[in-house]
Amino acid sequence: MRKGKKLQQQNTGSQVNGNGNVRRQGEQESRKKQKLVEIHQALNSDPVDIETLRRAAISEGGLLTDEIRRKVWPKLLSVNIYNLPAKPSKDARDGHKDYNQVLLDVRRSMRRFPKGMRAEQREVLQEQLIDIILDVLRRNPQLHYYQGYHDIAVTFLLVVGERMAIAMVETLSNHHLRDFMDPTMDSTKHILNYLMPILEEVDPELHRFMLRAEVGTIFALSWLITWYGHVLSEFRHVLRLYDFFLASHPLMAVYFAAVIVLHREEEVKTADCDMASVHHLLSQIPQDLPYEDLIARAQRLFLRYPPPLLAKRAVLQSRKSIAINSFKDFQLATLQQRPDAVLRRQLHHQPPGDTPPTTTSQLVKVAVWGISATLGAAALAVAQTAMEWAPDFLLQLF
Repeated sequence: MRKGKKLQQQNTGSQVNGNGNVRRQGEQESRKKQKLVEIHQALNSDPVDIETLRRAAISEGGLLTDEIRRKVWPKLLSVNIYNLPAKPSKDARDGHKDYNQVLLDVRRSMRRFPKGMRAEQREVLQEQLIDIILDVLRRNPQLHYYQGYHDIAVTFLLVVGERMAIAMVETLSNHHLRDFMDPTMDSTKHILNYLMPILEEVDPELHRFMLRAEVGTIFALSWLITWYGHVLSEFRHVLRLYDFFLASHPLMAVYFAAVIVLHREEEVKTADCDMASVHHLLSQIPQDLPYEDLIARAQRLFLRYPPPLLAKRAVLQSRKSIAINSFKDFQLATLQQRPDAVLRRQLHHQPPGDTPPTTTSQLVKVAVWGISATLGAAALAVAQTAMEWAPDFLLQLF
């Protein structure tokens, strides 16, 4: 009898837990639907409601899907999807001073492409990635290539396609990434120097331990200059962080680095207090981080310890950041955007002498994956699967 009663209690408990899971799933779906409605309304407001889009990108779950990212990311960077740069010509590579280094870096970037992608597809995308980087650098001689830049460019290529990626990477390079693209590492070191003051404010004991270990901040260099694209193995986690960073201040990647270190506080404090041990520990970024919790914590730390407060430290007073100084004007400029429906009407009513818009069939023919006769048999394989990767985007934009 007791056994039967116990079994009944266990079944009842299981039922309660099951109902609880169903309820939580229902609440999550409800929140997602509400977010989708808010994003749609924000995109169709005139001017576009950028603040709502930023909140959506930062809040739990981010922008949810790549289809939404293709609509929201350009707005976060004030990119007009109906006025994109032309597809780069191959002769743009000729004599470019960074071509050989870019080629080497892109050739080594195989793991940044989706698992299961056929070699022919990846090779075409790699050629496009080279063109994107060199085109942005050619049109912006004040920008200097750095190793890791390709990790950022490939993320945009995979989500939004070649021409849109050029526009977005160019804007990002002149704003959020600008300090990394100076001819020397001085500006990059300046950005890294914001990390330790954040740790000191939040956890003085951890800060003192890291000072004694003389570990510095170089362990976080690849995190910042690639927006974590180089160090995270799951592409979905990279995309979630890109949602967050695109909607945030240029220093948010530093705040996120700080919360990763704070999350690993116990590991750090129990390590040997020397540079080699602590650097080795911190440079090996865990792949199972609680991303939503860390994003929320980074946002709270940014509000509690904003950059102007941190900049009062002596180590941060000797140099000015281009990205930080230009961010306010950049933010204000994003608030004056028209919705895509309006931009589309303007494009369709352009004067007869203007260049006509690219059609879907033309795009598929000459621009989807850059197919050319030189690819031979590989071209057919790429053409057959090209539209699997971005059909909605192509049909909506062209």
